[in-house]
Amino acid sequence: MAVMAAFGLPLGYPLLIPYVRRRHPAAMPGLHDVQHRLSVWLTGPGTVAILAFGIYLASAGRNWGEAWVGAGLGILAVIAVLGGAVVVPATRRLSELARADVAAGRGWSPEHERLYARYMAVEVLLGVLVLTAIFVMTAKPV
Repeated sequence: MAVMAAFGLPLGYPLLIPYVRRRHPAAMPGLHDVQHRLSVWLTGPGTVAILAFGIYLASAGRNWGEAWVGAGLGILAVIAVLGGAVVVPATRRLSELARADVAAGRGWSPEHERLYARYMAVEVLLGVLVLTAIFVMTAKPV
């Protein structure tokens, strides 16, 4: 449940954000504000909760030697680093850039386009990692 609470909405971002960006560009500053807030108040703490629950479950089941536990922890570490190093600062900056671009009425600035492309690539990668971790932790193929 912690995985879905923390990562459920971000899994939809690669579908939601391009649509809103195309159809409702004036909404982008608010959308990025919401993303930033959710990253700080939901996804970040949710990642810590997932780690705590994972440690508890691996300890209770004495599964520390299992490859799927190590794979899950490794994936969670990458998710945490990319979230903190890329997603949080990118959504904050994208909100600022979108606000300025919308106010100027000139379309998206080159800086906004570069950051948006980088952010979306990381968001897609994070989605793949979340789904991979869910598969590895439930199917235990490794």
